Amino acid sequence: MQIRLKWKAFIAAFLFSTAPVTLAQADPPKQLRIAVIIGNGPESAWDGTFLEALERVKKAKPHDLTITTKVSDPLWGNDVESAMRLYAQSGQFDIIWGHSTYSDQIAQLKDEFPDLMFVMTGSGNAPLGGNVYWNYKRVHEPAYLLGVLAGHATTSGVVGSVGTLPADDVNDEINAFFAGARSVNPGIVTKVAFIQSWYDPAKAAEYMNSQIAAGVDVMFSLVDNFSPCDEHKETVVCIGNFRDDWQRSPRILSAPLALWDPDIERLVDVWYDHEANGTPYAGNTQMLWSTMAEGGAAVASFHGRESLVPAKAIAAFEAAKAAYDAGKLQIPLDVSLPVSK
Repeated sequence: MQIRLKWKAFIAAFLFSTAPVTLAQADPPKQLRIAVIIGNGPESAWDGTFLEALERVKKAKPHDLTITTKVSDPLWGNDVESAMRLYAQSGQFDIIWGHSTYSDQIAQLKDEFPDLMFVMTGSGNAPLGGNVYWNYKRVHEPAYLLGVLAGHATTSGVVGSVGTLPADDVNDEINAFFAGARSVNPGIVTKVAFIQSWYDPAKAAEYMNSQIAAGVDVMFSLVDNFSPCDEHKETVVCIGNFRDDWQRSPRILSAPLALWDPDIERLVDVWYDHEANGTPYAGNTQMLWSTMAEGGAAVASFHGRESLVPAKAIAAFEAAKAAYDAGKLQIPLDVSLPVSK
């Protein structure tokens, strides 16, 4: 109830702080107004990396657009549809951007507001098409490269990963990490567990500690908790996920990075083409993401911590990355449920 009252007060204050405005759209348009609905908050890697990218795109001013944004409090369920409806009815936004699994809510609104562009993000969404675009993010390519590093770095022969929920865009990076490790160390043992939540630090620590006790000495953590890395600093090296969290623990070597900039720019281009040229919306019904080669993902800097692993591990990583950059390494996409082997 407290969250519901908070976002209602937030939206009401914004919508009624100014009188309704009817804009005579110039050709080409000069302003783009985006309402963003998030599910977790900027402190989470999923929302935080997106919001940071959105600010970068705003500063870049694609098509010389002045882009303004309004970001909601974290919302789920019926609150999402209510917030989207208020934003749509206000007439003050051009795109309503749902940065999570919001296809059920958008489906109730898209036909009622055909001139608005809607965006939904990530796995668990149903394809809607029309004025609804399905944004996606994969970081399996940098995860694979870091797996190559892990395959050479492990001394126990056991690498592990603790994930959030077994979703398509979680499974892909865990499988890629393990595949990279096996590509250089076929006999490696892999351990995987899911905390069955998008955020549960206590369970994350429990599962990570359990894997470390079972011999894991290179840990790929997707669960936003690095305390076990510090607790076992003599025996484990940790790989983060989605953002560069190197300052959170001296045992974090790197991470696959999620870079949303090209995805945002692509959808801004779609909106601009619709507004400037009258091109009808034709939302994608298949998952669409930007690859690492296209700037949609990257490997975080080692920040001078190369000594955490043997020199051969760094050399193998650099060789694999060079092969990828040259187009000589094709990294497989595997979204099946990861299992311990």
